[in-house]
Amino acid sequence: MTMRFFNTAGPVNLTRHYCLDPLRRIDLDMLLPLIEQEKYFILHAPRQTGKTTCLLALREYLNAGDRYRCVYVNVEIAQSAREDVAAAMRAILAALGDWARDGAEDRYPGAIWPAILERHGPHQALEAVLSDWAGASDRPLVVLIDEIDALIGDTLIAVLRQLRAGYPKRPVRFPQTVILCGVRDVRDYRIHSGSTKEIITGGSAFNIKAESLRLGNFTADDMAALYAEHTAATGQTFTAAALERAWALSRGQPWLVNALGYETCFRAPAGRDRSRPIDAEALDQAKEALILRRETHLDQLADKLREPRVRRVIEPVLSGDELQLAASDEDIQYVLDLGLIDRIDGRLAIANATYREIIPRQLTYVQQLDLEASQQPAWYLRPDGRLDEDKLLAGFQEFFREHSEHWLRRFDYQEAGPQLLMQAFLQRIVNGGGRVEREYGLGRGRTDLLVIWHAPGGVQRIVLELKILRKSRERTLTEGLEQTWQYLDRLGEGSGHLVIFDRGDRPWDEKIYRREEIHRGRPITVWGC
Repeated sequence: MTMRFFNTAGPVNLTRHYCLDPLRRIDLDMLLPLIEQEKYFILHAPRQTGKTTCLLALREYLNAGDRYRCVYVNVEIAQSAREDVAAAMRAILAALGDWARDGAEDRYPGAIWPAILERHGPHQALEAVLSDWAGASDRPLVVLIDEIDALIGDTLIAVLRQLRAGYPKRPVRFPQTVILCGVRDVRDYRIHSGSTKEIITGGSAFNIKAESLRLGNFTADDMAALYAEHTAATGQTFTAAALERAWALSRGQPWLVNALGYETCFRAPAGRDRSRPIDAEALDQAKEALILRRETHLDQLADKLREPRVRRVIEPVLSGDELQLAASDEDIQYVLDLGLIDRIDGRLAIANATYREIIPRQLTYVQQLDLEASQQPAWYLRPDGRLDEDKLLAGFQEFFREHSEHWLRRFDYQEAGPQLLMQAFLQRIVNGGGRVEREYGLGRGRTDLLVIWHAPGGVQRIVLELKILRKSRERTLTEGLEQTWQYLDRLGEGSGHLVIFDRGDRPWDEKIYRREEIHRGRPITVWGC
């Protein structure tokens, strides 16, 4: 018997992969009544969360009974046709025929679509094929259309409007239920028609939608259950600290949960020793390996950072500014749908610790390459192998004074530039010997950093609070000291550093300073930049 493993590419195969019950993930008890009520609805979720796996499981479940004929079709094949509706519709109908034959043992749509396309043309062919097929079927049709948001412009409009046109004929002469599946809710689509240049919202093009269902991330219990499948199969356990760390790194994002599991248990040499439990350090090493390899999932998310509507949301998060000053409701919903941010403890935040790290590292990738030549970690080490905190911060001050004006101009994220530059500097110093944990205070004007360094005598933790000077220097200092104290108190650390970036026109001799403060009993070193 082939050993099962954690899947990170494509739909899950239940016989080969560790897997949670996909039908439980989509809440079958809620979904089946919608089909019985002849509803058309949306299933959306960020990429690589298990949408296709759930749709295929639903198809098998429905076809195993005698009430419905269910067909899944992936229309991504038509993406390359762009707004060539004729070419796209040919690809969609051919795919529909193939999926019906292979997934439902139904050759009817494959046999009829070429003649119908020739007779009706691309703007009516899909409606006509579905209508003829529903009329000939001995059971009501349920059609699952995956990757609907791979289509654009007139092609997407043509598909949505043909589904809407046939809707009144259901279930005898049109599918009883159609489920559209993609990253975003169709109401959020702003479709630019290539022929008229008008903007048509997805909601108006598909106003027959009854529900929008979102496939969520795993819960902490789900994640533990998935990892327990590996333990049951191999005897290899995950420590409680490992599960806690895996949750922080993933917050249940399905691809991340599986990728961390595969990296720790199947790729890392130590993890392949089944007698050795997986610990928290193994999870951190796995996370670093995924980032350094620029895995496709992480690379695709990072690529989205270049989009203006993503920048308008992410930049205030990174800099601690107020979101309402930059982003619209549509921007926020778009970035939520991408899975880059989430509502955590009642507030918007970067979705998980891995994304909190990959975002600044991606935004400063070129700068980090330059820093490899100009900054050496050995410069900031004490003889005992610990980082010299004062030397490190003084070194950054000097670097920032000499290079910030030139380097900050190269950032797309100008408002978060100083915080990003410091993170790039620290990342260069700790690479190979530690890590930087990041927290962002949306609307609170702060960025919290925790440098964790593995020194010979034990783990060294350096707490840094970053603030932009936006009010008076004294008010910024007062707020910063209290925020740094709160961060120290939460982490249980005795001392820390407050870095204040002054983006005004004052001379550098006034901006660059160091002062020692005691705030509520804790020593805090203040660094002006």
